[in-house]
Formats: sequence, C-alpha cells, structure tokens
Amino acid sequence: MINTFMGNLGHLMTIVAFVSALVTAYSYYQYFKASEIEKASWRTFSRISFYIHAVSVVMIAFSLFEIIYNHRYEYFYAYSHSSKALPVHYMISSFWEGQEGAFILWSFWNVVLGVILINTNKFWEGPVMLVFALVQAFLVSMIMGVVIGDLKIGSSPFMLLRDATQAPIFELNPNFVPEDGTGLNPLLQNIWMVIHPPTLFLGYASTLVPFAFLMGGLVTKKYSEWIRPALPWAIFSAMILGMGIIMGAYWAYVTLNFGGYWNWDPVENAVYVPWLILVASIHTMITFKKSATALKTSIVLVILSFILVLYATFLVRSGVLGDASVHSFTDLGLSGQLLIYMLFFLAIAVFLAARAWKHIPTSEKEADVYSREFWIFLGAVTLGLMSFQVILPTSIPAWNALVESFGGISNMAPPADQIEFYTKFQLWFAVVIALLTAVGQYFWWQKMDKKALKDALVTPYIISVLVSAAIIVLAKVYDWKYIIIVLAGTFTIVANATILINILKKSTFKLAGGSLAHIGMGMILIGIMFSSGYSDVISINMSGLTYSNSWEDEMNKEHVLLWINKPTQMKDYTVIYRGRQKKVVGVSEYVPAKILESTGNVNEAIALEDYKDFFKKGDVVNIVLEENDYFKIDYLQNEALKFSLSPMSQFNEGMGGLISSPDSKIYFDKDLYTYVAAMNDSADPEWKEDENYEVSPGEQFHIADFVTYFDGAEVLKEIEGYELQEGDIAVKAKLRVLDYDVEKQLEPTFIIRNSQVGKVAVIDDELGLKVSLENILPEQNKFVFKVNQYQKDYVVMKAIVKPYINVLWVGTIIMLLGFTVAIYRRFDEFAKMRDKGLE
Repeated sequence: MINTFMGNLGHLMTIVAFVSALVTAYSYYQYFKASEIEKASWRTFSRISFYIHAVSVVMIAFSLFEIIYNHRYEYFYAYSHSSKALPVHYMISSFWEGQEGAFILWSFWNVVLGVILINTNKFWEGPVMLVFALVQAFLVSMIMGVVIGDLKIGSSPFMLLRDATQAPIFELNPNFVPEDGTGLNPLLQNIWMVIHPPTLFLGYASTLVPFAFLMGGLVTKKYSEWIRPALPWAIFSAMILGMGIIMGAYWAYVTLNFGGYWNWDPVENAVYVPWLILVASIHTMITFKKSATALKTSIVLVILSFILVLYATFLVRSGVLGDASVHSFTDLGLSGQLLIYMLFFLAIAVFLAARAWKHIPTSEKEADVYSREFWIFLGAVTLGLMSFQVILPTSIPAWNALVESFGGISNMAPPADQIEFYTKFQLWFAVVIALLTAVGQYFWWQKMDKKALKDALVTPYIISVLVSAAIIVLAKVYDWKYIIIVLAGTFTIVANATILINILKKSTFKLAGGSLAHIGMGMILIGIMFSSGYSDVISINMSGLTYSNSWEDEMNKEHVLLWINKPTQMKDYTVIYRGRQKKVVGVSEYVPAKILESTGNVNEAIALEDYKDFFKKGDVVNIVLEENDYFKIDYLQNEALKFSLSPMSQFNEGMGGLISSPDSKIYFDKDLYTYVAAMNDSADPEWKEDENYEVSPGEQFHIADFVTYFDGAEVLKEIEGYELQEGDIAVKAKLRVLDYDVEKQLEPTFIIRNSQVGKVAVIDDELGLKVSLENILPEQNKFVFKVNQYQKDYVVMKAIVKPYINVLWVGTIIMLLGFTVAIYRRFDEFAKMRDKGLE
C-alpha cells in the first residue's frame, strides 16, 4: 500500500521552508533599514520567521528519514539509496548519499548556525541573517522539485517511484511497491560515511558565517569591524572543513584499495582548494588585527573561500566532471540552478566590495623583510599559488563543457597521472609553507632585525639539523628530495615547539593555537613523505603466474596468490589464508562463513555448529550485510601466529565486479596494509569430470592433492533433516581429508529404501569437493565414492608496509587541536568586546 502522507508532508515543509526563507530575508532587510523605534518589532518578526524556517527544515529531514527507515520503497529516493539489509547507521548514511539529502543536510547545518548567531550577536544580526536567509532560499530551492514547462526548479526527494521511472509494471499496477531497494553503494557501507559527510557539510555551511559578516561590514560601512566577529568563525570553519578532509582521507585509506589516503581526485581537490584559501584568509585577518594591514586581501580571500565552496558544489553535483571523478554525482538537471546560485553571490560580493573599495582603509607603511606582515604575505601568496595550481587543471571538464555550450570544441584533458602531476608541485609548495611557518612565528611574537633573527633561529636550526640527520640515517632516507622534506618538516616542528615553550612560560595556553597547528603541519609533511615515498610492497608474485590478462604487469608482480590453508612466504612473514568469515549481530569477532547457512531471508542464517559462547547449533542469527565476505589471513613468524587480518570483498555486478576494502595491522612505526584483489567465485562452480574411488575401511588414498583417510562407516538410526522409515537402512561414511595443517571431516550418507538407493552428498566449498557414497560392496569390503572437483578456495592479495604513517595522523590531530585553541581565544576576544557594547 502506497503511503503518500510522509511525501506530502515533506513537500509541504519544503514549500514552507522556501517561503519562510524569503520572508526572513525581507524582514531582516526591513529590520536593517528600520528606525530605532521599529527595529524591535521587525527583529521579533524576523526571528519568528527564521524559527519557522528552522522547524520546517527539521521536518523535511524527519520526513525523508522516516521514509528511509520504514522502507517506503514507493518513493524513488528510498528505493535508490536504501534496502532492508542495511542496519540503522547505514540508513542514516543513505539519507545523504543522494544529492537531495545532501542539500537537506547543508540546509540543516545553516539553520543550526543561524540560531547560534541570532543568540550570540547584537549589532550584526540584521545583515548577517539576511545573507543566511538568501542562502537558505537557494538551498531549499534545490529540493523543490517544481516543473514549469521546460523549467525545472530543484529535484524533490519525495517523488514517488512511479513518477520517476517509466517501468511497465506501473501501467499494470500503479500502486506497485518494490519488495526492496537497490541499497547503499558498497564503498559507502562504512562508519565514516555516517560521520564524514555531516562534518564536511558543517564545514561548507560554516564558510558562510565569515562571508556573511563581511557582507554586513560592506553594507554597514564597517569595513574593518567585521573582522573581530568573523575571525573565530573563520578558524572554526577551517578546523571543521580540515577535519572533514582528514576524515575523507582516512576513510579512503581504510575503505578504498588504491593503497593510500589521497588520490588528487577532482572532488578531493574541490574541497582542498577553498580550505587553503580559508587558511590564508585567517592569517591575513589576524595580521590586520595586529597591524591594520592586509584588510583588502582579507576581503578578497573571504569572498573567494565561500565562492569556491559553491564552485566545488557545482563541480561535484552538476555532472560536469563525468568520468573524471569516482565521487561525482550525475546531473539531476540542477547544473543551471547551481551556476545561478554561485554567480548570484559572486556578483553581490563583487559589487559590494567594488563599491566600498576606495573607502576601505589601507596601510601606507611598506612591509619590511623583517616584519610579520611580509612573512604573512609570502604565506598567503604561497597558499594562493597552491590553490591556483590545483583548481585550474581540476576545472578542465567545466571549461570544456562551457566551450561546448557555446558551440565550440575543446580537447583539453585533465592530467593523465593525477598523483604525479599534482604532487610534484604541491609538495614543494608545502615545503615553502613549512619554512615560512617556522620563521614567521618568530616575527609574530617579537620585533626582529637581522641579528635578532639570526640569534633566535640558530638553536632551532642546529637541533633540526641534528634530528634530521638522525632520521635520515636511521630511516635510510637517501633521496635528495625527501632529505629536503625531512629538514623542512623537522625545522617547522622544532622552531614552533620553541615558540610554544616560550609562550607557555610567559603567557597562557590559549595563545598556543598557531604553534600547535604549525607543529601538526610539520608532522603531516614528514608523515606524507614516509608513508607515500617509502611504501614497501611485500606481496611479490614469485610463482610466475599471470593472475589476470587485464592487469598491468606491475599488478601481476605485486600480488600474491593464497590457496586456502597453504603457507606462503611473503618477505618476513609466512601467510596463510584461512577462509571466509561473516559479521554477525551481537558477536564481537568474525564468524566462519562455513558454519552459517542462509535461511533465504535478508541477512539471516542458521548456525550449523556451536560457536564459542555466542550461539548454538540451530540458532537463527542475523548477519551484518551478508554480501560482505571477510577473508581471514594469518601472519606467522618462526611458525608462531603473530596476528590475523580480515580484508573485506564482495562481488557486485552493479559496481562493475569486485569491491574490496582493506584491513591493516597498526604498529607504532608502520602499518601493514592488505586488501583482496581477486577471489574464487564458488556461487557458480565449473565441475570437473567425476572420479570414482573404491576404498576399504582404514585405507589411505588421495582425492585430488589431498591425503584422505577412510575411517569406516556407521549405520544411522536418524538423519538430521531427513525422516527415516521402518526398514530403511542408512549408512554414513567417515572421511578425513588433510589440507596442510587442517583436517576436514566429510561424511556422505547412503540410504536404501525398498530396494531404492538415495545418496546425500557432502560439499566443501573451501576444498572445492563434492563427495557422495555411491555404493557399498560387502563381498569385497569396499565402499565406492564419487568425487567432483572445482576450484579450491583462494584469494589474490596485496600487502604494503607504510612506514611512519601514524606521524601523519597524529600531526592532523595536533593541527586540529591548534585550531581549537585559536577558536577559543578569538571568540573570547569577541565576546568581551561584545559584552562591552563595542560589537
């Protein structure tokens, strides 16, 4: 039965949200213009209007999640992004897997930030919330789903499946509801999908706050006063957006099998660039607060950071990237709307900035080489060049689309090797930034001349050289490029640590944000160098086999074939593949797949054996995503088990074949990173010709390559799952099959009823065997077994040692801690001025 209530509620709330956003924008405009007598009433009306908008946005989100949670597959969005197999946390993920859900999430965060701003600002509420309301109107329009002739405004997540598709079934039965949805993309079935997108969209939303303060400052002619309230929000935005980027990098590392955490994918680039600009704007804004310089630069950078977020949205969600990115969305017909959204705010910002440009105060003082302004300027220029070098090649698909829309032809192509192209530039930019942060911090805290600078840097320089020399010798860093990176990163850490110690001695911890963030950056630089430049593939193919003709030579050389239970040497380890496993609800470890038999219901199985204290034979258990197989790989040294890893794979036709996620053993100084690149498919086996064996009890023989013992037979009085009748004779043979260090029990059964013979064969998927007891020859004391064979279970696996990658992750945490300290300090400054009535 089709449920239309939730969809209608969602549609209604979308209309209310759109109208209330426009009303809020108009009322805040009137509040801004009103006389002092009328301001109070306009402010009250504006707030009520915004709160109505806030409630409606929350109700939109509630309606969509209710549709997903209750498996209402009559709705296209639920059908396309969810399924009954998903646990609740993946249902939450499916909420924002689609474009419409992502826009709702973005709108929700804007609402949260808007409520905070209303309750923490006095003077700035009117102009800031006017900008917020206009942005909300554009965002909500993205999910309107209104079609007027050839004009489409938004794409509604509340569209019924029958209205979104042309399937013939709906002509026969308009009320048809599918039994299940298509599910969540396997690569998105990860806990990071639950927390990464909300973090990233909070970062997107928060870039609006400093932009809104800037617009308010330009309109109210408070050309410099906007800096103080905007600065803590700019730092907050940079922290959250940086956290989102780092989460995405870690997610890629633990989920994708390209063996890294950053692939210079266009979507990654589109988020990275506005973050760089935002960081540059923070430094120029702080510079203005310190010395009344770089105000115009700050204005340009704040505008750019927000517009680049909109541009990133356009690139990702307009479909313009096409096949250039694995992350991009298909075009829902919103590309024109997204372009208008971006150009509208760009035009408003440029107009207001240009109108006020000549009135914006500038410093007449030239920046001296031994001044903090000079070093901040160099840093901002370097960050700008970093952004420029990334955004131009990333925008090539957009440029081609623009040229073609005007009837032209553009054959420009993005870089063929993205990683090599971007890294060779960005790494050196990062080295320059590291050195600038090391030296620039000294200018930040005290006046410097040539002699003072030399005296201040000599100790950190000597320590850095000594520490770098130790790292270079002990880690065997002999490449000149990497030596420079080690020196730059170490110098950054040591110099900023020196500043940090002095700050803690003379002042308070809340001044330590910059030093901490820069220390983190130095660690990130060193971590990237080691984990990427010195990765060591230990899964070398020594067999000479070509696993796949479609693989490049390097792939065939860097993967190892593991037959089940067969020890294989892999550098310092002996590795053994031990079979497939499943995740079971309520079980804290993986469970062997061979002891679970599907009931035919989604994610449900019957236990074929007892498993520790978790469940008994015959119990019905719930599997977490039954399509996922976890392959147990034992790592041994000196014949002793050191650890086991369980990389995941599933065969997914919709995703083009095998989908794999890695597993890693984490050490203090390295990660051992593994993933499965190919596996045996036992779902549709190719059986070989039958083989018959006549064997006496107690005899040893060979089935294929397996040593097998026939331990005898016994007469059964009952058979599980089969009802014996009076006069029936049932005999079970007992075979022991040895597979290296594993002994398997195979027990085929032979049944005689009224001179008719029945055979219950035994199939072992791991060994690739099907054994049946075909006949009993009592005169000869022999039993006849028929054996069918198919491919024994195997995996093809890659293993990589990534040295010192945890230096990278620890560095990111320290950097984010630095941002947090800086946020506290700047907001504390703003709050004190606000409470004095000076904001």
